[in-house]
Amino acid sequence: MLFTVTISSILLSIALGVINISLNEVRFSTSARDTNDAFFAADVGAECALFFDNSDPDLNAFTGTADMRCNKTNITLNGSDPSWNFVFTGLGSSGQSCAKVTIVKNFIDPYTYTTITSKGYNTGDANCDSTSSNRVEREIKLSY
Repeated sequence: MLFTVTISSILLSIALGVINISLNEVRFSTSARDTNDAFFAADVGAECALFFDNSDPDLNAFTGTADMRCNKTNITLNGSDPSWNFVFTGLGSSGQSCAKVTIVKNFIDPYTYTTITSKGYNTGDANCDSTSSNRVEREIKLSY
């Protein structure tokens, strides 16, 4: 009887150890996917802003005279000279990722200094807000 209880305890300990390792692996893979989605969203937001800032001057969205369109999506541009911002949704592997992008232009004669800050999130609503405790944020900042 003692031998049986000892063997059962050892087998139970091994099983619990294997289950713990498996759960940690699942959490890690989910975290890696969420991180990739958040970074991808930040990158797409930054690239969209960069494209419109450096495109044909007649199409420059940051003069307040044009609309932005990225990935076949119309983007509402908020703000005015020297600071603009927009939200880009529907990104990532599941289409739930989003980016909040801020563009600041400093005019110091004769140069224009631009800073684009793009914060990507793995999950968010139409305003890129979320109350999820598993939300991941990644930020990309471009200055030129």
